[in-house]
Parts: sequence; structure tokens; C-alpha cells
Amino acid sequence: MKRPIIFLVFAAAAGAQAPPPRNAAVPARLEVPKNIAPRPAPEQPLPYSHKTHVSRGLDCRTCHTNSEPGNQMTFPAVATCMGCHNTIAKDRPAIMRLAEYAKSGQPVPWVRVYLVTPGVTWTHRKHFEAGLECINCHGDVGQLERMSQTTAVTSMASCIGCHQSHNASTVCQTCHAWPADDNILRASIPR
Repeated sequence: MKRPIIFLVFAAAAGAQAPPPRNAAVPARLEVPKNIAPRPAPEQPLPYSHKTHVSRGLDCRTCHTNSEPGNQMTFPAVATCMGCHNTIAKDRPAIMRLAEYAKSGQPVPWVRVYLVTPGVTWTHRKHFEAGLECINCHGDVGQLERMSQTTAVTSMASCIGCHQSHNASTVCQTCHAWPADDNILRASIPR
């Protein structure tokens, strides 16, 4: 009885991989759905408001760079923060703690909010090269006082939906690395 169920699961997954029709309309600006199970913002070592910084003209990539190999965006170097905070708000307790990190040469131990699911090979770089912007996946972060998972960007359904609307590949190998040993893969499939 398990075999027909497994077949149906794989058949449904294969159907989800079919590319959209060639004449399908591609939305001008696709946004990832809101997170249906939002979690509270994680505790960070320093208070940080994207809203405050974006309202002062900072762009995402001013602070978050995409160094090689381009998979994740980086957290800002303390020197980047201190470029402004050597003079701006330097008497505030949080900025004084930031200055301590700078003086010690230690990075701020920020807590990553969005995590790529294990087994997914994903890169910000390819998405930037495809013309996507931060807001397309992460939402309007510039309105957040505390960063939290406001969108479902790490869900497979969001990825497939976006890939389909942009006529990008949805075959499994686009995002998933297969185990080098086929026995591992076979052992993970229920019989």
C-alpha cells in the first residue's frame, strides 16, 4: 500500500516541475508571500533598526555585501558601522558597545534571521544577476524596527512559484544537491 502513495507523491512533485507555458505573463514585481507562521525577531547583541537606517538613505548592499562565492549576504563589518557612528549617536549605549567591538577587532555576533534549509544549494548572486532585488524576497525590511522572518522566502513553495513565474528551472537539481552515494538516497525512501 505504501508504493502507490510514494508514486503519487513523486508524480505530484514531477508535475510541479513542469515549466509554465511559454506565453505565461511574468509579473513585473513578484513578492514572496508573507510568512504564515511568523516567529518573533531573534535577540540580537545590539539593537538595530532597518527602518531608521533605510530612512537615512542607506541601501541594503551598503551594509550587506555579497562576497565570493555569493551564497549569502554578509553582516556589515564593524568598520562599516563605525564609518558613520564615529560621529553619529556615539554617546548612546548601543553605539558605545559597537565601538567596543570595533576596538577589540571582533565582529558583532549578529544572529542570522533567514537560514537556508540544509540540502539546498542556493545563492544570492544568481538571484541578483536575474534582476531580483532584496525586497522581492525579504519584503519591505526598511519598515522594520527589528528584523524578523516576515516572508516565506525559505519555503520550497515560494521558490517554485517564483521560478515558474520567471520561467526559471524547477527541476530538483536546480536547488538541491544529491548525495554523492546513491545508497544514502535509496535508504531515505520508505519501502
